[in-house]
Amino acid sequence: MKRLQCMAVVFIVFLFASPVLAQETVKLIVYEDGYVKVELSIIPDNRTVPIIVSIPEHAQDVIVEDSEGNPIDFQTINGTLLIYPGSTELVRVSYYTPDLTSKNGIVWTLNFSSGVPFEVVLPENSMIVDLSDIPLRISGTSITMPPGNQSVSYIIENPPQVQNRQESPLKLVLGLGGVVLGAGGIITWWRGKNRSDNGGTFEGSRFLREVLKSDGLKEEEKLALKYLVEHGGRASQAEIRDALGIPKTTAWRMFKRLEEKGLVKIIRGRKENWVELRG
Repeated sequence: MKRLQCMAVVFIVFLFASPVLAQETVKLIVYEDGYVKVELSIIPDNRTVPIIVSIPEHAQDVIVEDSEGNPIDFQTINGTLLIYPGSTELVRVSYYTPDLTSKNGIVWTLNFSSGVPFEVVLPENSMIVDLSDIPLRISGTSITMPPGNQSVSYIIENPPQVQNRQESPLKLVLGLGGVVLGAGGIITWWRGKNRSDNGGTFEGSRFLREVLKSDGLKEEEKLALKYLVEHGGRASQAEIRDALGIPKTTAWRMFKRLEEKGLVKIIRGRKENWVELRG
């Protein structure tokens, strides 16, 4: 009975929601690992009813905001966003997903369906090998495709490795053997902090064992945890990502792994997420 009532509510919401948009722009930013950031800009034609936006099954880090970056109320029902624009004149939606790309050998293929033209920004060093339709515009690795069910196939020539990026000061220290010297300083600092904050107890000992000895952590995870230790146990995701020189999607998945292992806590803010060490 409850299930039938829920289905009835969903049907009513969709019946009165607005499937027609006065204007919509779509941009897809494709990363080397196949993840895609989808960015939508929508001008609603009727602000009294919800806007319907379909999203992939594995959409992550969904953000709905106005032109000033203020959050807009929304809910997710069966893979669909119901957005309540209120008085705002522009709605911006963004999310990450691995569902839009597939790989066969060295060839990646992006598949996307849109009712309006959409822009695709491929990774650097990409070479297009096939298109489902004649593009409206091509400029470097940016392609504007016409509406419809479209696909873009490409390969990445000599994809840059993380270690080839501009080295941050943190990574240079580690590369020069500073990890051994730094470990002693970290332990001394952390013990002193915990003695002063927790009456002499050292709650971070388990954490430090993971950082310095565990083979179950990837190198970038150890670097991220070390960065947190050196910066008081808390920092923004963007700050850590920039310090390590890694892409946003790689960093996002790294923080999720660390959270699942119980090493950090992710604090979600309106415009920025923070990462905090667990004691």
